Amino acid sequence: KIVEILYHQALSADQISTALKKSGFKKALTTVRHHLEILKESGLIEIARIEESRGAITKFYSTSTKLLDFQMPVDFDSTYSKIITNTSTKIEKILKGLTPKTTKSKGKKAEEYSQYLVMEIMNRAMTNVLEKSSTK
Repeated sequence: KIVEILYHQALSADQISTALKKSGFKKALTTVRHHLEILKESGLIEIARIEESRGAITKFYSTSTKLLDFQMPVDFDSTYSKIITNTSTKIEKILKGLTPKTTKSKGKKAEEYSQYLVMEIMNRAMTNVLEKSSTK
């Protein structure tokens, strides 16, 4: 529910707690903050901005992804299967080229770090493309 709420606008923990209460989820602010931290660590939300007022710092959170409420049309596969296959093949080649560049760390966490780095590159590229297309 928190991710759904943040999909629409960036909010502080207190504002999220209020929105949850309006939706029938009565959670303590400490519980909301705990869940925000878990969502942030998992990459589903991020800190959108930080404001300072009278010595207090307030963090505002938003979703990391922009495709949450999208419903695919019934004919999606038949209409877009060729472009998806062709584009997926091209992106796969790019990712295979990136993988050696992202495996600089050693040890058992190296593979996880490499995967995280590739996902971060893809996430930022997608965000840039989607933000640029929404301003046109």
